[in-house]
Amino acid sequence: MAALKKTRYEAEITWLGIVGDREAALASDAAEALELSFAGPKGEDHGGETRPSCSRVLGLYPRNTPIRNTRQLAVVSEEELQAIAEEMGLDALDPAWLGSTIVLRGLPDFSHVPPGARLQGPDGCTITVDMNNRPCNLPARVIEDQRPGFGKAFKRAAEGRRGVTAWVEREGRLRVGERLKLFIPDQRPWSELEAARAAS
Repeated sequence: MAALKKTRYEAEITWLGIVGDREAALASDAAEALELSFAGPKGEDHGGETRPSCSRVLGLYPRNTPIRNTRQLAVVSEEELQAIAEEMGLDALDPAWLGSTIVLRGLPDFSHVPPGARLQGPDGCTITVDMNNRPCNLPARVIEDQRPGFGKAFKRAAEGRRGVTAWVEREGRLRVGERLKLFIPDQRPWSELEAARAAS
């Protein structure tokens, strides 16, 4: 029996990008297609099969511990980007400013799709959702450079709408305009989830 359930939901890829050198700049450069290997998108500085641990997992490991890279891609929703922009008082928010890899249109409440969900392209290329991507101040600095006076508003406006991080499960190519199918784990939510959150 399949452990992943195909849903009726699909999303259109409306934008793709690559961060070539995150030390030089967080912002992405737009691309028409991405070649995805098990190490992530070709040319992406956040790629690699492993990565040094960061602040997000300090409860598990000391900083810079080598761990599996489940943050190869930063995937965001076009609809949520627009909602963030509106709350900030902007007409639009360029996904490049956030260091985004993929922008999707058509999946409701995208930032909260279940961890372990898969998004599969026409050639079988498949990415696996790691978890919700928490807002941080790095995009705020880029936004401030582009739209002075607005950067500070980003972190609060992006809460719960920052998209997800993901990693490559099956290699292939993704192109702007293609549609991805959503598969979710075929299981109910953990019965102790709320209790575990309340206790932490």
